[in-house]
This record gives sequence, C-alpha cells and structure tokens, in this order.
Amino acid sequence: MERRSDQARGTMDRRCFVKGVGLAATMLGFAGGSTLTTAPTPALAEDYSPSPNSAVYRTLVPEIFAPLPDPADHVPAIVVGSGFGASITALRLAQSGTEVAVLERGSRWPNDLWRNIFAVDSIPDGRGFWHRTTFTGVTRVPVSFDPFGGVLDVSNYPGIDVWRAACVGGGSVVFTGVMIEPEQRFFDHVFGGVVDYREMHDIYYPRVRNTLRPSPIPDDIYNSRAFAHARAWDDQVRAAGYMPQRIDGMWNWNILRDELAGRSTPSATVGCSNLGNSNGAKFDLNQNYLRYAEDTGAARIYPGHRVDAIAKEPGASGRYTVTVTKLAPTGEVLRTRTLTCDKLFLGAGSIGTSELLVRARDTGALPNLNEHIGEGWGSNGDVGLARPLSSLDLGTQGTPSASRILDEAGTPVSLENWYIPGATPYDIGTLASLGMVLDDTRGRFVYNPTNERVDLQWPENGAAGYLARALEINDKAACHCLTIAPPTVGGDASFTSHPLGGAVIGRATDRYGRVLGYRGLYVMDGAAVPGSTGTVNPSLTISALAERNIEQIIISGE
Repeated sequence: MERRSDQARGTMDRRCFVKGVGLAATMLGFAGGSTLTTAPTPALAEDYSPSPNSAVYRTLVPEIFAPLPDPADHVPAIVVGSGFGASITALRLAQSGTEVAVLERGSRWPNDLWRNIFAVDSIPDGRGFWHRTTFTGVTRVPVSFDPFGGVLDVSNYPGIDVWRAACVGGGSVVFTGVMIEPEQRFFDHVFGGVVDYREMHDIYYPRVRNTLRPSPIPDDIYNSRAFAHARAWDDQVRAAGYMPQRIDGMWNWNILRDELAGRSTPSATVGCSNLGNSNGAKFDLNQNYLRYAEDTGAARIYPGHRVDAIAKEPGASGRYTVTVTKLAPTGEVLRTRTLTCDKLFLGAGSIGTSELLVRARDTGALPNLNEHIGEGWGSNGDVGLARPLSSLDLGTQGTPSASRILDEAGTPVSLENWYIPGATPYDIGTLASLGMVLDDTRGRFVYNPTNERVDLQWPENGAAGYLARALEINDKAACHCLTIAPPTVGGDASFTSHPLGGAVIGRATDRYGRVLGYRGLYVMDGAAVPGSTGTVNPSLTISALAERNIEQIIISGE
C-alpha cells in the first residue's frame, strides 16, 4: 500500500473527517489552529455583545436567568471554580464545619429528560460556547455563534487551542466521562516521587470511585445501534494485534437505555457530550460532590461569579482579597466587588488558576510566589485521530468511550475509542480516537504588562513528536480497515481537552498543594499536575489528588 508523507499524514484529511458530519466535525471534531495570538483578557462589559437570541434562551432555559445570589463580603473559605478539584475541596471543607463559598463564572444548568437545555452538538448555538462569536475548527474556516455564556470555553494560544469548561460542575459537564487510573510506572515518571502512587492506589482513587461510581459500558448498550462504531473500532485494533480494554465511564447507563428506548431525548447515544448532556446521562458533579457539599448547609455555590484577581490584605489580618465580576448569561456585568476570606482554594482549572497566580505575582499583588508559578504546563499528549469505518453495521455514534489500547513498543501511547460529535442518524464512515502520549513537552505562562494579559507560551511545533507517535499507532490500526481504497488517516494535535500544570505540586506548592510563600493559599486542581497523567484522561487523578491534599490540609489545620 502506498503511504502518504509524514507531512500529509500530520494534517487531518478533511474529506475523510468532514464527510457526513458537516458543522459538527468542523467545530468539535478536532480543533484546528487559531487566528488569535493570545488568550483574551478577562472580559469586561465592553468586551461582550448582546446575543440576538437571548429571548429564545430565556424561554428554553429560564433557570439560568433567575436572580443570582451574592456571597457575603467575608467568608472563611473561598473555592474558585466548581470542577473536580474544586467540588471535592468544597465538600470536604463543608463536612469539617468550614463555611465555604464556591465561585463559578458560568451558569448552573438544569437537567431534564425531554428539554434540549444545552446546545445540540451538531448545530450549536450560544448555549454551546462561552461568549465566543467564532470558532476555528478543522477546516480553518471561522464559524460564528451567538455571544452567550455557553458551557465550553476554547482559549486560543499560539500553536494550541485549549478546551475548558465554563459552568457549574466544570469539566465534568463537558468531558466524555472517562475515569482511568494510570499505570504506576507512568505515574511515577510524571510525579517524580512527590506523590506516592501506592497511597493514591490504595486510598484516594478508591475514594473517588466510591462517590462517582464509574463503570464500563454494559453489554446491552455496547451491542446497540448507537455503538456500532465502538464495535468496529475494537475489531480493527484486534486485527492490528491489540487487545482492547474496557474502560470506566461516569455515566448513568439507565438514562442511555431510556434514550435507546425512546423514553428520553437522545443525547449521549447520538454523539453529544462536549456541550453537555441535557438529560443527566452524564453523572456530573452537580449530581454528587457539589450536591453533597450543599446538603451539609455549610457550602453555597455562586454561579455567574468570575474571579478576576487575587491578593492579600496588608497588615496583621492576613486575609485574602478576591476581585469578582458578577455576570448575567448574556455577558452583562451586574456587579463588581471585592470579597475577603481567611483561606483561598484555587480550583479554576489549569488555565484559570495559573492565570490568577501569574498575574498576582507579576503585578506585585502576591510578590512572594516563587519562580515555578506558571511553569510546567502540558497538553497531556492529546491527539485527535481519525480512520475509516470498515463495518457495514451502521448507527449513531454514542458518546461513552468503550475501550482503549496501550502501546509501549516506543514512547508509551494510548488510543481511546472516541466518537464523532453530533453524529447524524446514520454513521458517517469515520472512526475517531483520542490519543494520549507520555510526552514531556512543556509550556509556560507569562504576564504581559503592556496588555495586562497572561499568555501561554507553547514551544513552536511542540506537538510534533507526540503527534507522530500517535499517528504511528493509528496507522497500524488503519491498515486493517478492510476498505477497497487505501485507508485515509489523520491526526491533529493543535488542541488539548486536558490542560495540566502551571502551578505544579512539589515546585510551586508543597507536597499537598499549599502554595509556597503564602499560608492559607492552595492549588486544588489540574494546575498542580505536572503536564500529564500518564497516557490516561486526567479527571480521576485530579480528583484523587484533591481528596489526598484536602484531607491533609484539614487534619493539619493549615
């Protein structure tokens, strides 16, 4: 078989991927390079434009337009963000008797078996993206959307786009539900002995699993029409000599059964995930950690509260100040104020937490932060991959990932069964995979005083090595596609949905997330992870690390 050049293979084949998917693949399949050169400054009122469809959204989702509560001027503990690390922190603090305010910039979206609350992935609207008017996808053609407070933020930097959440529940709302524990040898390679793998394996990974209850896809759902692509993916990798391993997902399988039986609006079974699942099919943090935290009576969640800056009051009080902008879903600024707290827990994700810390250090608000703040950022070695479907068993492309393979013949790389977002009622002839390579490429965050932005500096062609490695394994599987024409394969590493690092544990913080140089300041999210979680999705490791760290912080009292 004639093989294309490495350069040709390194670019996603547009015909292979876009065929039959249209707008969905253009936007969400594999993010392309962006025309923006830096991430935007935290938006003020003049940066927003009113959505022409605000009245429509008010009818579809009136809940997010309800009056937003305000936190007290002073709270003992503030948690910034509401994703995995933040929600676990809030629950454990509340259980210890500490009053907690959880500040989240995005809206709190409800669930309903029959309402299309979130945007449909195949034809997104303003509910899909966080105050964006355009998104540049695989075709490199900008696509326009309403400027509205949707659930997925795509931040553009030179050489890489970063997907991150903007909603109560954080990444648990927009991820594909995968929860995998890394191999010890990969974990130790990444953490370098700062965190004890055996402790994580014996105590904290099981603690998270006990709450989030991840499990592999049941056979009846796997054998349904919605997962013909998963079965074809498994057949191809078996033919290539791999043994696919079932992987755990954070899904309510009974709701998927309801979808298949017509008892719920189709969502997870028709390729919806990155823009949320309206019917609650994904067992996101709103259904567990965050709900349990509120049930204690000591924690309150404040949607629509964007944290713009952090600092420390002068004098003996030692309280932290948190500058907050209160936003309507339309982007209108409702109020700007400064809160204070005794302890400040950062859980705004790798980008959000790193931006706050770098800005605070370099503007002199927190001058004692060390030189490791902003360093050690990585993409988790993410690569989006495609190859042809060889099965005639057609169906919609369900979201939950059924299986993965691991190749250690060279640099370790895993391929995970993925899906085409917003699939049509008939399969489109393409199989997607998410590759994760154990790669040591790292970027750094830098404050630019001229425009007051925090920029992510990613090495030029920083993804080239791990892209080539992921393509090598994808090509091996593609050789067994059994198509008449030579298989068309492709990959894209100009995006990551797993941003990690920027305030790395053991460097910017101590071994338990306490920020060096300041007492009562903590990093509790993916910013603490050294750029990779060892060829697996980060959610389980971020969660287990948060359980470990907050336990020690509460026990020690500092």
